[in-house]
Amino acid sequence: MQIKGGYHGKLLRVDLTKRTTKIEDIPKKLLFNYIGGRGLGSKYLFDETPKNTDPLGEENKLFFVTGALNGINAPTTSRYTVVTKAPLSGTITSSSSGGHFGYALKATGFDAIAIEGKASGPVYILVDNQKVEIRDASGIWGKDAHETTDILQKECDDKAGIACIGTAGEKQVLFASIMNEKNHAAGRSGVGAVLGSKMLKAIIVQGDTKTPVASEGAVKEAIDEWRRYIGEAPLTKDVLKEYGTPILVNVVNNIGAYPTKNFQDGVFLNYPSTSPETFKELHFVKRSPCHGCPIGCARITQTLKAKGKGPEYETIWAFGGLCLVDNLEKIIHANYYCNQYGLDTITTGSTIACAMELSEKGYFDDEAKKLMHDAIGRDLKFGDGDAIVTLSQKIGKSEGIGAILGMGSKRLAEKYGHPELSMSVKGLELPAYDPRGLKGMAISYATCNRGGCHLRGYLVGTEAIATPFEIDRFASQGKPGIVKLFQDNTAVIDSLGACIFTQFAINPDHYALLWSAVTGIEASGKDILKRGERIWNLERLYNLREGFTIKDDTLPNRILNEPFKFGHSKGITVKLDEMMDEYLKLRKWDSEGKVSKEKLEELELLDEAKSY
Repeated sequence: MQIKGGYHGKLLRVDLTKRTTKIEDIPKKLLFNYIGGRGLGSKYLFDETPKNTDPLGEENKLFFVTGALNGINAPTTSRYTVVTKAPLSGTITSSSSGGHFGYALKATGFDAIAIEGKASGPVYILVDNQKVEIRDASGIWGKDAHETTDILQKECDDKAGIACIGTAGEKQVLFASIMNEKNHAAGRSGVGAVLGSKMLKAIIVQGDTKTPVASEGAVKEAIDEWRRYIGEAPLTKDVLKEYGTPILVNVVNNIGAYPTKNFQDGVFLNYPSTSPETFKELHFVKRSPCHGCPIGCARITQTLKAKGKGPEYETIWAFGGLCLVDNLEKIIHANYYCNQYGLDTITTGSTIACAMELSEKGYFDDEAKKLMHDAIGRDLKFGDGDAIVTLSQKIGKSEGIGAILGMGSKRLAEKYGHPELSMSVKGLELPAYDPRGLKGMAISYATCNRGGCHLRGYLVGTEAIATPFEIDRFASQGKPGIVKLFQDNTAVIDSLGACIFTQFAINPDHYALLWSAVTGIEASGKDILKRGERIWNLERLYNLREGFTIKDDTLPNRILNEPFKFGHSKGITVKLDEMMDEYLKLRKWDSEGKVSKEKLEELELLDEAKSY
């Protein structure tokens, strides 16, 4: 195969134990089969980490990976991906982030950085084109993500990308994030805790190496087509620019699929106080696009006490409706602290909501009650706006009750004898779309390799807002096929280095067209989706190797058996089994969820399957 562009073909390997660095060629076959980003990182992790690797142990590895489209100035293609074994869940995980870091990483001349081993003391890495230094970080260890970024910014040029952990990562909170440019997060599953376990505080990347392309003319034509479609689709043209992701508060709440009070209800009655209109009127300052993005969904915001970035829809929900908090200013402050300390906002809010239910139902022991009183001065209850702010700080510092909440909702609920109160799949907390009102999300959540994640098969667009097409949100029949398509397509998007919001405007043929123009390899939408299917199945093989089974492809009992009592989704539960049977057939997996030999041969994964 002749790959003419899109990649530098170089991986930087950093061994923190030996304090050595090495530049390696990336095999062209890996680039061809796995595209980059999530796909390439998953292949490296699969090949280089043994079965039963401790996520926080020295043998775990972490990969920062760019995609083929990073650095060519196509719209929304500034994203990078972090791939590792997840501390929160034990699954393979990849966490994507926008901003500027991905663009800057590609400009170093490396497609990926592999982090392995463990430093004897705090360090950070500076990559300046092909020059690499491992530097002492003892002076910034203990600083939050914002302080760290400000200090390191003085040591690099203005166009550098800085990714770091805050105190949550240092303390190895199981859902710590990696933060870049202060407020962009590689957020879910605890990737920041892996950096903390390796004593790696930050990575600085800067350079001026251009991404090669096979045909400048073909790339320009493909980019122009992307821009045209993104500029015409209603969501990417107007809605996300006007209101950002908080627009979904109204949409999802109005159809009765807005998880409220730890998924006990599907409608938040006080939602107007956290609506996008209220958000824009009271706290909006300006849009804050990622590098080269024409959509600009992110927001700079402020309150009377502080100024920062966000919150996004998921965060407004997690600290708002899920915790029954209707004070938007408190929600914003909790978000600011999560960014500052480096915490995933979905798991933080979900764990607090779980704690609220445990507390109200009298399941906390005397020690937990005392620690909670030490933190907030009272018992924890739903609707406590001050508590979400204080507890976010406690978790970020891993202090008192925060050290217990820092385990995540699954371990928290198990600790106090009621695992059914954790609204999670494979240990990862569910996001802001209740499957009782959006049936496609049921099978998407249950089968997701990362766990309870919406970004691996986002049927909300089709089920709730008729984009890119409309389907009946209560129907089960036919949903597994659409989920499979979205899952494979998202694997492609994440591996290219693009934003998932592009799927509101463009389709697999567009992704294939630009990838072909950049690499010089002819590919159709069908061809590119086959690569996404390979990535999805490789992740599945990793989880099977780590002991996950078909029994883990399920949903919380509350969603399966407890219908809502009011709202536009009342009386509905999820019949997962019938959708799962259809999904397994479409994937060509057996009744135990294992990939068939036929599919393994088709995807060239027979050797990988020998590991389980």
